[in-house]
Formats: sequence, C-alpha cells, structure tokens
Amino acid sequence: MDNNERVIRELTIRSFHVDNVVFGEKFMFKKNENNDYFTLTLKKDFEKELLKSESLIADFKISVIKPNERHIMINHLMDVIPISVKALGKIGDGITNTITGAYIMLTGVDTAGNQVCAFGNSDGYMDEKIVFDRPGTPSSDDLIILMEATLKEKEGYKRPGPASVHRLVDTYVDEIRPLLKRTRGDSANESNTYQDVARPGKKKVAVVKLVSGQGAMYDTHFLAKEPSGFIDSRSIIDIEGAPIVLSPNEYRDGALRCLYG
Repeated sequence: MDNNERVIRELTIRSFHVDNVVFGEKFMFKKNENNDYFTLTLKKDFEKELLKSESLIADFKISVIKPNERHIMINHLMDVIPISVKALGKIGDGITNTITGAYIMLTGVDTAGNQVCAFGNSDGYMDEKIVFDRPGTPSSDDLIILMEATLKEKEGYKRPGPASVHRLVDTYVDEIRPLLKRTRGDSANESNTYQDVARPGKKKVAVVKLVSGQGAMYDTHFLAKEPSGFIDSRSIIDIEGAPIVLSPNEYRDGALRCLYG
C-alpha cells in the first residue's frame, strides 16, 4: 500500500465449520470432542411456536438433509441462507462469525399448490434442480437445513406473504446467532480479513447488479441488522428502485437478501 492509499473499512469473517446438525431440547452450538468441528443443535418444534405469530403462513417444517439424501422432492427454492452474526461492528466492517458446512435452504408453496416463485419454478428433485458447488449454493458435502413454508392460498402473490416467511426464518436464526456470537474466536476453523481501500488518482471500479423489485411481488431487501438477515432490512420496492451504493465489504458481508429464488 502506497502513502496515498488508506483503509476505509476492514472486515474479518471467522468461519466455524459444522459437521453435524441435530434436534434437541434447546438451541446449542458446541465444539465436538473428537475433532475441531462443531455441532449445531436446533430446538425441536420451535418453528411451531413462531408460526403462531405469522397469520399468512399455514405450515412450516424443518428437516436436516445429509449429502446422500438430496434426491427428494422440494418446492420452489426461495433462498439459500448462511447463518451469520456480527460479533463486532456493523455490516461491512468489524467481525462477522459465520457457520460453514450447514446452510438453510428455504422453499415455498401455498395451500393450493401454487409455487412461491418469480419467473420459472425450481420445484422438483433437489439434486436435479440445484447446481451445487457454485457461489451461492451449498457444496456437495454440506448439510442442508431444509425449511419448507406453506402460505395460505394466493398469499405468495402479494408482498406480505413472502416477507412473513423470511421474517419467520430470520426470527428462528436469531435464536442461533447469540450462541455463534459468544463462540471463542480462536476456535474458528478459518479467519479471513478484507479491506476496502481508497486509492486516490487510480481508476474506480463499480459492479452493477440488477435485483428484483416489481411492485406486487418480487422484492429484494438490503442492509438488515445482521449479515444475510431480513429483520430491519429495507425494500428495493419501497425506495422505488433507486440506485444503492454498497461497499465491497458490505456486499461480501451479506448486505442483500433476495425474497425469491
């Protein structure tokens, strides 16, 4: 770095690798005794408690899918969501703790069988509809926390329906985030630091990303309170599609949340 360059913000992402996801009496996140990886315990039937507060959702189910169990029928893929939390700072700087090895896969349908989707359904066999080992998708070896939402009939055609699904998921993940946040940083399986650097006099590079935001249904949210989160995020529809400038580290830290797959 030359004398004219300066660091605007710095982001450290600490990864904690999970090799087992189970259901139990309460949420837990603990390091295994026999290796350096972690076990994530999900509270059994907790989603049923959350369902009471979301009147547009008729049913919500959670299951854990192992790599050799992916030849199963799923509804349309609404999103793949990492479990992350800010340990220090805000989105785009400070420290983020994130889980690797296990990712949420959210699907949606309504009680009449209408897929909750944008243009083109992805319902079908999971291993045939999803290309794994690509940016934004789980790897071939990852565990999948499959969250299956069923909205009331035609509620997927209006903004409040999908929003209620994402709010329920984020509220669920909020039970895991404090456990991840308290996990010792020196027990992380990997840690990487990224800097946003200002270089006066040099060329400026911008990446333009077109996101969904079509009035009645298709929406994208940005800058929630937690990485890859939904709660307290803002809607691209509500700001009438105005351009938003994000730093590289904000984008890297999960500033965007797509409400449809």
